[in-house]
Order: sequence, then structure tokens, then C-alpha cells
Amino acid sequence: MSPREDGLPQDPQDMKLMIHALVDGELDAAAALAVERRIAADPELAAEHARIVALRMAVGSVLRPAVSDDFLARIASIAEAKGADEAEAAQAEVVKAEPQPQQHQGEVIEMRPRASARWFNSFDWRQMAASIVLTAFVASGATQWLMVENAPDSFAVAVANGHRRSLLAATPVDIVSSDRHTVKPWLDGRIGVSPPAPDMAKDGYALLGGRVEVIGDRPMPALVYRHHEHLITLVAAPQQTGGASVPVADDLSAGGFLLVHWTDGAFSYWAISDAERPALDDFAARFRAAAAANPAAGSPG
Repeated sequence: MSPREDGLPQDPQDMKLMIHALVDGELDAAAALAVERRIAADPELAAEHARIVALRMAVGSVLRPAVSDDFLARIASIAEAKGADEAEAAQAEVVKAEPQPQQHQGEVIEMRPRASARWFNSFDWRQMAASIVLTAFVASGATQWLMVENAPDSFAVAVANGHRRSLLAATPVDIVSSDRHTVKPWLDGRIGVSPPAPDMAKDGYALLGGRVEVIGDRPMPALVYRHHEHLITLVAAPQQTGGASVPVADDLSAGGFLLVHWTDGAFSYWAISDAERPALDDFAARFRAAAAANPAAGSPG
């Protein structure tokens, strides 16, 4: 089905709103499926979806800041004073606007405060104070701190989202080939960088091909391997500086995936799959050995 036949808007800004609605769970099943298909077919939409999901998860992981009782008391006193002033002004307006009955000596006239004034005085100012602090925290640079200090976590989330989208797409690769002499030039020609791409079929890990992942508005090369019924996505982020590190595993239980991360000085590798831990560890070990045996095969650009 072409984009013009899926019933979704063609305007890029409208599609971004649809992606927000998808992430927020506001679409029905048919609309959600149509948006996911559009995302799988459009790298820019895929990058926007990954950015929204990563930001939402990062903000959701922020602990609510502690608010002191002294601060809450000061906010409450300001609110009460303002509430009293508004209630008094509201009563004055009622007196001016409503016809004034003749008051006989000894008669008491009941004045009812406006509903808005009653609501204002009953508002929970402790909750509002906490919201003010949290809003100020985010507005003062918390988002930047999350995306910089927790960059590995955000990158891992983006890698997981890309792997999940590839499983939903018609094909998990942009270039289908088990020959590194085909995959590497294809990647290098499109983004100017290509990692080692050994075919480890004899070890049980067959190279299916490669694709371009967009992470943080930056294109990254990704290789795809098959191990029995499992697919392994290997994203290779070029390193400008830095040494090698041993593989470290992260259990992305929310998506049912396992991720292994390591570096070799030229690339930072992120391998993700729903395969069992021993299989992914074995894949990482064999890939590292194959890349080390042919160090000139990688082109970090």
C-alpha cells in the first residue's frame, strides 16, 4: 500500500502529530498499524519516532524532586493571600452587578462567594508547588542533561526501537547480500562509513545484509545477521577517539531483547536480539575475533 492509499496525512508536520498519538496510545489498531508501516518505510519518520520514544522514557525515569515543607508553606501562604484578594474582589463585583435589595434595619443579607473563588481556595497548593518545581527543573535544562549524561541509555533505546521496527518491516535490511564486498560499499556510498561485515555462516551467524539506522538525527550503519530463527541487529557507531572495551550485556526486558555493547577503538558496537544470552555472547566474541583478524576491513570514515 502506497502512502497515498493508507489514509494518513501527507504533510510531515501532521505525520509527526500522528507519531505522537501512536506513542501516547491514542490511535485505534488500524491507524496504529498504518502509522507503523509508514515509519518502517521512511527513515526520517523512524528517526522522529525513536527520538520521541527515547525522550519519553528518559523524562519518565526522572525522579520527582523533593520539595521542602518550608517551600510549600511559602507557596501556600502566597496562594492563600492571592485567593483572599480574589475572593474579596469577586464579592465586590457581585455586589456591583446584582440588584441590591432594600435592607431593613436588623436584616442580614447573605453574600455567596463565586464558584471560582471557592475552587481557588480549595485547590491543593502542595501539588501545584511540586508541579512548579518539576516544570522548572525540566525547563532549566533537565532534558539536555538526560540526553547527554544518559547518552548510552538513550542510544540503547534508539537501537532497540530500530530493531523492533525492522522486525515489523517487509524486510529487515536495505541491501540484501551475504557478501561483505557488496554490503560495505553500499553503506559507504550512502553514509560514508562501513564497519567490518564478516560472514560467519559457518559459525551459525549468516549475514543477511545491511541498512541505515538514524539515531539522534545521525545515520549509522547497521548489519543484520540470522542465528537459527533469531535476527541480530548490529549497529556500529564510529568512534573519533577512545580505546577498546569488552562486551557488556544489558537486559532490555521491556522489549524482550538483550543488548550487548563493546568498542574496538574504531567503532562502538551495539548488538541486539531476542536470542538467548549465550548465543548473543558467542556472536559478539566471534564478531570481535573476525574483525580483529582483518582490521583493515572497517571504514569508520
